[in-house]
Amino acid sequence: MQTKSPEEQLEEMGLKLPALRPAVGSYVSCMRSGNLIFTAGQGVDEYHGKLGRELTTEEGYLAARQSMLNLLAVLKNELGDLGKVNKFLKLLVMINSTEEFIEQPKVANGASDLLEELFSEKGKHSRSAVGMAQLPNNTAIEIEMVVEVKE
Repeated sequence: MQTKSPEEQLEEMGLKLPALRPAVGSYVSCMRSGNLIFTAGQGVDEYHGKLGRELTTEEGYLAARQSMLNLLAVLKNELGDLGKVNKFLKLLVMINSTEEFIEQPKVANGASDLLEELFSEKGKHSRSAVGMAQLPNNTAIEIEMVVEVKE
């Protein structure tokens, strides 16, 4: 049983939630319906280019981790407290990659591993990790998720 809050866990890991990133189109960062939150996709500002050409699998893993921090910042803004998360239901991890690149699951683990480190059992989720021909602003990764929260 987890005794520390996700925010305390982040601090212990030396990580901080970033400022909310501005939308790059006509949408909002998340929508709530009952006890479900659907997030918009979150890319990253730190990693650009294609996995398999400009970026390595290891850099992609770090990009996925950063994308998840961006998503957690959205949840924190919406909920005020990450402890209100009941469970992470689904991640869609979109990876800007070459046709030859086949390590999308290893890249997506950057996000998945962080959730399990911070939320233990609540952080386990279903997931899709897919390669894309291109992502907005040539970002390396974009992740969206569905989260169940306590009412």
